[in-house]
Amino acid sequence: MSTKDYLEKDYYKVLGVAKTASQEEIKKSYRKLARKYHPDANKGDTDAEDRFKEVSEAYDVLSDEKRRKEYDSVRSMPGGFRGQQGGGFPFDLGDLFGQGGPGGGTQTGGAGERIGDLFGGLFGRGGGTRTTGPGTRRARRGADVETDVTLPFGRAMNGVTVPIKLTSEAACNSCRGTGAKAGTVPRVCPNCEGTGHETRNLGSFGFQEPCKECHGRGLVVDDPCPVCNGSGRATGTRTIQARIPAGVADGQKIRLKGKGAPGENGGPHGDLYVNIKVRPHPVFGRTGDNLTLTVPVTFPEAALGAEIRVPTFQGQPVTLKLPEGTPNGRKFRVKGRGATRRDGTKGDLLVTVDVQIPQKLDDQAREALVKLRESGSGDDLRADLVQQARQE
Repeated sequence: MSTKDYLEKDYYKVLGVAKTASQEEIKKSYRKLARKYHPDANKGDTDAEDRFKEVSEAYDVLSDEKRRKEYDSVRSMPGGFRGQQGGGFPFDLGDLFGQGGPGGGTQTGGAGERIGDLFGGLFGRGGGTRTTGPGTRRARRGADVETDVTLPFGRAMNGVTVPIKLTSEAACNSCRGTGAKAGTVPRVCPNCEGTGHETRNLGSFGFQEPCKECHGRGLVVDDPCPVCNGSGRATGTRTIQARIPAGVADGQKIRLKGKGAPGENGGPHGDLYVNIKVRPHPVFGRTGDNLTLTVPVTFPEAALGAEIRVPTFQGQPVTLKLPEGTPNGRKFRVKGRGATRRDGTKGDLLVTVDVQIPQKLDDQAREALVKLRESGSGDDLRADLVQQARQE
């Protein structure tokens, strides 16, 4: 990212967030805009494609705490950078942020070194892999990519490898990222001699900015590639095989390092973030690492106690012993029959009892219930409730 980009582009405005926005707010806004302007959803719409690139560029800076701090620091300085005779910065900023101090050496010690370290990543000195030979540019990490994957309940529990189709910006296949038409090569920019920047004198100090002739690339393309119009970049589609670990839950996000967009000039790939959505199961639910299950029991089983068989997920049923007088809604725990944790152990199965009241009774059953009611006729279960209701 060039210094000019940092000074002229308002990335907060691009993402529609405040300068004090949290990382979560920035991410939420980016995801919304990326879906809206994604090339797959706007076939042939060049304006939407440009907007998608702009949103991705803004997120690339603001989602990185270090780069965001550098960006905010540059834009917070009055007028970009201003020096004063007899005050301000007692050095040449072109030396500090460029190739070093007098004689081409690296400036060290004091405030110069601290400020140089802070802004090194912005002005082409330090902060990444960059060579200083003619026609070479600073390597840049690829953008992070985010996508959604919907899984059936069983596959989420057991783990699965899924193909994911990704669309991202990469080096143009036709020109291999040079921006020049096939059979031709770019030439070193005569204005900046391949450095990609030039120094503008502003009185008391010099200011480095991207070269106007090559726009910071250090190279000039005389015969541009017809596919990418000389940019060296193109939108490409690729399919990767992503391994989803066992036990993932609905709403969980998985990071796949190095599976995001390709980097520029030899820079590393970004990361891929997979948002997991799990379809519900007709029988089992989930709470954390535990599976949940509701089982119906009859009134006699709950009142007198019983042994019942309950299913487990993809396993043999287990026998659950109900004590006498089991109330409706009571929970029982079956150890080790839940979801797989990261360490390979498993959660539990939580079984909730649902006492079923019979809708139809034969004469014998009705007579038995009448006797049961009469045997407890002296007990008023709601007596305390009535008294408490009268209190102010």
